[in-house]
Amino acid sequence: MFTSVLMIEKALTSADVEFVTTLHGDEPVTFHVLLQPRGDQADRLLRAIDDVALGELDEAVREGSVPEGDEAVGPGEQALQVSLTALRAAGSAAEGKLIEDHPLDALRELVDAAGADEVIVLTDPHYVEEFFHRDWASRARHKVGVPVLKLFSHSEK
Repeated sequence: MFTSVLMIEKALTSADVEFVTTLHGDEPVTFHVLLQPRGDQADRLLRAIDDVALGELDEAVREGSVPEGDEAVGPGEQALQVSLTALRAAGSAAEGKLIEDHPLDALRELVDAAGADEVIVLTDPHYVEEFFHRDWASRARHKVGVPVLKLFSHSEK
């Protein structure tokens, strides 16, 4: 049994689920999912710059209307449940929780507690953070003692 900690920021798409559940071939995988809803740690300006860099000008304009902080907890919980249900439907064991503060500390604790074999960070591109190595995957590589795989989430668009 392979154990993966999966860090996400939104609900997994069917393409995401297929991708992460087939990474290890036929070997069974248990997923421990951490989802961090948008909060104070996510700078609206950086997200808007990322949207512009991706040519998604409409998304950049809408950044101000996306729930953050306490308002994001409900949608975050729903996204987590959708993701866990999809992973289980694909034949994997899955459990998860929302993390509100210090995501990398929560990640390190979960890797140790679960005896994880790897960490998969599955997010949208964050060009500004990636350029300065401030994205989750870059920072996680210095915090956990297991391999960290960074993947870009698929869009339902």
